[in-house]
Amino acid sequence: MTDLLRQEITTTADTIVVKVGTRVLTGTDGALDEARIASLSEEIHKLRAGGRNVAVVSSGAVGAGMGRIGLKQRPKDLATLQAVASVGQSYLVEVYERSLRAHGHHAAQILLTASDLDERTRYLNVRNTIVTLFELGAVPIINENDTVSVEELKTTFGDNDRLAAMVTNLIRAPLLILLSDVEGLYDGDPRAPGAKLVPTVTRLDDSIMALVRDVKTGLSKGGMASKLAAARMATMSGENVIIASGKQTGTLTRIMAGETVGTLFVAQGQTIASRKRWIGFTAQTRGHLVLDEGARRAIEKQGRSLLAIGVVDAVGAFKKGDIIGLRDAAGQEFARGLVNYTADEVRRIKGLKTEAIAVTLGHCPYQEVIHRDNMAVTTSTES
Repeated sequence: MTDLLRQEITTTADTIVVKVGTRVLTGTDGALDEARIASLSEEIHKLRAGGRNVAVVSSGAVGAGMGRIGLKQRPKDLATLQAVASVGQSYLVEVYERSLRAHGHHAAQILLTASDLDERTRYLNVRNTIVTLFELGAVPIINENDTVSVEELKTTFGDNDRLAAMVTNLIRAPLLILLSDVEGLYDGDPRAPGAKLVPTVTRLDDSIMALVRDVKTGLSKGGMASKLAAARMATMSGENVIIASGKQTGTLTRIMAGETVGTLFVAQGQTIASRKRWIGFTAQTRGHLVLDEGARRAIEKQGRSLLAIGVVDAVGAFKKGDIIGLRDAAGQEFARGLVNYTADEVRRIKGLKTEAIAVTLGHCPYQEVIHRDNMAVTTSTES
């Protein structure tokens, strides 16, 4: 069945990020399923033939390595995990290249760590590389750099769901498709009789997050919780997200035809600028400020800058120009921004009116602790 909202979203999406989970790409024995990658590559070719750019965020390196080496269980020590990922990554990209080449495309491997996206210049370099690959007609195959980064093998990106949302924000893709081993988000435990698929989510709030029912398995690090977090990150930036099963042949084609497949998470408000996406949803914070309710309201509802008078406390050892989180008294982060003062300076001027800053510090280089142009709200401002 065709859905008019979905049809409008997919018709206007000229760039798409497709994230493929480990459990989609591997069989019951944990080995890489080459036939599934071949089928996925054919669908990607159809999207490219229709004039769309496609970037693939692909899990599966560890699973592919396990299958190639003959391991039955995921290694627990990091050294072995990294070695298995190294074997599996080359195999994974080899299969993508072979499958895409059959349709006249090339696979372009991009391996990322959190630090690649944390530093602004490197962040932009990654973006330029992906855009150039689109122009050359190649398909970027993006994965965590498991072979060199200990943190990525732990929890930094969360089975590539968060990484996929970051890439979506990086290239400003209007649509992120998360292909999983489940049909989408259910209103209860998917295994329970009577549980129903939620076709559309227009507001990703706490009531939606409460529907999560994750089951830990031996291969994948992610689950519905990480997928909803990724969906929130992308929709807050003004993009749309669909979570659907990648186990079924033709899922991408059906999604792009506007059919009601999986769960659609609708963009929350207008799309936001690239720089604010990096500030709010990609760069790592170096500390945080605790604000009073009036300051939170002024930032969230009125788009104001943060003044010293609204600061209750400063936590961390951040420097001028660092990205820090903004939290309320309950500890909930609702925004992030580039701070104009060091942590020590903020502690000295917190709660003061702007005209008192010069008296306390001996100078007043900035009226704002964080200017609104250097700030991104990270929660929904709807009431």
